[in-house]
Amino acid sequence: MSATVHPQWHTLSSAEVLTALGTSGRGLSRQEAAARLVRYGPNIIRRGGGVNPWAILFHQFASPLIYILLVALGVTLAIEHWVDSIVIGAVVVLNAVIGFTQEFRAENAMQALLALVSPRARVVRDGRDDEVDGKSLVPGDIVLLQSGALVPADLRLLVCTRLNVDESPLTGESLSVTKSPEPLDVSRSIPLGDRKNMAFMGTTVASGRGVGVVVATGGGTQVGSIARDLRRTTRAETPLQARMAQFGRLTGIAVLGASAAVFALGIALGEPLSHMFLVAVAVSAIPEGLPVAMTIVLAVGVHRMAKRNAIVRRLAAVETLGSCTVIVSDKTGTLTENQMTVQEIFAGGRRYVVTGAGRSLEGNVLVDGAPARVEADMPLYLTLQAGALTNEASLRVEDGGVLAHGDPTESALLVAAAKAGLSHDDLLLRYPRLAEVPFEPERQFSASVHMDGGRERVMVKGAPERVLEMCGTWMTPEGPRPLDRDAMATEAMRMAEQGFRVLAMAYGEGADAAALARAGAPEGLMFLGLQGMMDPPRQEAARAVAACKRAGIRVLMVTGDHAATAAVIARRLDIDGASGDVRTGAELEAMSDDGLAAVLRRVSVYARVSPVQKLRIVDLLRRQGHIVAVTGDGVNDAPALRSAHIGAAMGLSGTDVAKEASDIVLTDDNFATVYAAVEEGRTSFANIRKVTFLLVSVGVGELITILTGLALGLPLPYLPVQILWLNLVTNGIQDIALAFEPGEPEQGSKPPRDSNEGILSGFLGERLLLVGAVLTAGTLGIFVWELTHGATLAYAQVAALTTMVVFQNFHVGNCRSEEVSVFRKSIFSNRFLLLGVLGALAVHLGAMYFSPIRFLLGLEPLSLDSWVRLVVVASSVLVAVEVHKIARRPRARGERPRPS
Repeated sequence: MSATVHPQWHTLSSAEVLTALGTSGRGLSRQEAAARLVRYGPNIIRRGGGVNPWAILFHQFASPLIYILLVALGVTLAIEHWVDSIVIGAVVVLNAVIGFTQEFRAENAMQALLALVSPRARVVRDGRDDEVDGKSLVPGDIVLLQSGALVPADLRLLVCTRLNVDESPLTGESLSVTKSPEPLDVSRSIPLGDRKNMAFMGTTVASGRGVGVVVATGGGTQVGSIARDLRRTTRAETPLQARMAQFGRLTGIAVLGASAAVFALGIALGEPLSHMFLVAVAVSAIPEGLPVAMTIVLAVGVHRMAKRNAIVRRLAAVETLGSCTVIVSDKTGTLTENQMTVQEIFAGGRRYVVTGAGRSLEGNVLVDGAPARVEADMPLYLTLQAGALTNEASLRVEDGGVLAHGDPTESALLVAAAKAGLSHDDLLLRYPRLAEVPFEPERQFSASVHMDGGRERVMVKGAPERVLEMCGTWMTPEGPRPLDRDAMATEAMRMAEQGFRVLAMAYGEGADAAALARAGAPEGLMFLGLQGMMDPPRQEAARAVAACKRAGIRVLMVTGDHAATAAVIARRLDIDGASGDVRTGAELEAMSDDGLAAVLRRVSVYARVSPVQKLRIVDLLRRQGHIVAVTGDGVNDAPALRSAHIGAAMGLSGTDVAKEASDIVLTDDNFATVYAAVEEGRTSFANIRKVTFLLVSVGVGELITILTGLALGLPLPYLPVQILWLNLVTNGIQDIALAFEPGEPEQGSKPPRDSNEGILSGFLGERLLLVGAVLTAGTLGIFVWELTHGATLAYAQVAALTTMVVFQNFHVGNCRSEEVSVFRKSIFSNRFLLLGVLGALAVHLGAMYFSPIRFLLGLEPLSLDSWVRLVVVASSVLVAVEVHKIARRPRARGERPRPS
């Protein structure tokens, strides 16, 4: 079993923790460590039941449409229609292979959690440093941490030397967390990200050193808790899966009923039994092109999304994003750059704007909209210089990019100086560092002593209130002046209220100032200025959020970062609207499900949220009827990514756990890409609907034609083989070509589709019956015309078949848009469709003149008079649908109901 942990390790003193775990600073003995390993088990994340590939394979055939295809396959094999058998079999196999591959890969999210256990760990055993396999760690082990190390288990920290830990994979915290061994307040609930005396498995030491005692291993760790949630979490059924299941059931019933009706009516009217059996089989094969056409639509969507930086891992995910009503987005790296950036400087009584974002050196320092003359502006120059010299980070330009090593805050100061032309390396050559006082949480500042010619100078940076205490003067453009601490404090507060992390800079010179700095108690300094930085919102994210609002999609920010930071970013991106309300994980903890559900309806920003709380938010949104998309990059996001209808993981900064739990991977970690994928998802569903409408409306036309003809006592207008020819060749070209139809501009301003709406909407059902009636009247009209004007039955059947072919060629134009006139759609905007229509007509013409196929299908050439008549009749479907579009357009564009 895994270690069972004390739930409040962070509230105990170091001595109490060691006593509770039966260990000491000398660590465990090797014998005791071995005994505990037997007791608690290895330090690994167990996968549970694993993945059953056979169950996944059989699941691919659990669809009503597939059942129909399998029956049709059996029948065509029995009657030795080999071409039909091959086509139907290929459709079934293709669908199963694609579905199995996608689902099998998606079920392996647990495997990625194993990589979070450090392969090796430095421990103290029997009083000596040792290096052991990370799997052999046990509660009570003393672990040594150093910069760059992966934390191998959950630790209660005992000693911290400038220890900073990157906890973003676990908590979503954008900045590394400065650790301290002091116990925390037992009287209040403390979120994971605020437990400064803990280090958690899977996080990384950003800088400094530390010593900690193992309090949890394997399944007892925070990561282990997430693994349990992940095992218990089931994927939500996608809207497309629900719609297709419903559509498949209805279609199966309709097709089987139609086949039985045709067979019974034909027998009742004296048609031969064997002949009517073949007709019934042909009618039952009407929907066979739908699964393969749908797969191609989704595959085209996959390709289009990949071109827009979204890699799809499950085919059904293509359409799901287009249906979503809520996007639950992480903040760091998705809505923001995930790189601290100095954006504002206050120096010498003036405010400066720093352009550019992240670690790019592109940008300027501006004053009143114009580039500042940095070296001539002494307050600004010294402020930037102090930030760069009192700094332990480093920058290196490599392959056209900038690589930063060290604390993100210090890296941001170096980038700001570089934008003003101050190179860190050049400054250190000019002012060699003689001594430094590193930053400690208790001190709230760092300092360095440099040689400037023949004299020493001191540079200090730190919290504004602490630095102001050290200063008696401040640098102005006219030179040093007496310091107005209240004015400087007010300016620092103004910047903080705008969401900046504010650092103050100070300067001193001479031996006395240097001595005080070395002693860690600098005094009598000159205040230089303030630098304000933040992880800024992505510019394109603001546009994407606005586009989501226009499309009726609500955006929620759910982050592990601080509430104040989340509020500022939300305000800049206009996520929270006018409310500005932020709820924290501690507040969510105290709410009932009903209370939280009510809050979810009006609050859009949630901060300091734990993985369990994020999962709870997603599940409640699902219960409210929303189609939920979730973005995330950390281990903490995995359960929510899996529970959502669609999970989108970050490709650049995302953990393997998040990627494996997701349906889509964003290769640029950008929220704007989520909206681009929404657009493509809407296009994919629109194309699925277009393909379905084409196939079903033509199928209905064929069926009603046969039934009406039999009811009127007419001979069958088609031979059974001609029905199969119509479905497999003409429809099989045009429906696939519709899969490449580009998106329509109007879809971005419409609300999400009602999740209860079927593949075909109500007004498309009306249009389907209208088209069926027009196709029936036109085809039977041509058929009867030819028979009554002396044509043979075979010639009349060819004329009826060709009428239906031309009907389809015209009708495919109607299917390109539910609302927009066919005459407003360029024939060149979908070249595949143009070629498909011409190709279908050419194939049919070729069959009429190529002797072997002509004999097989019972075809013969038509006269010019017949061609003119049937083309004029077939074009009537354009007129009928155009009238319906005009009559129904206001209602078609009406608001669809959305979940509350």
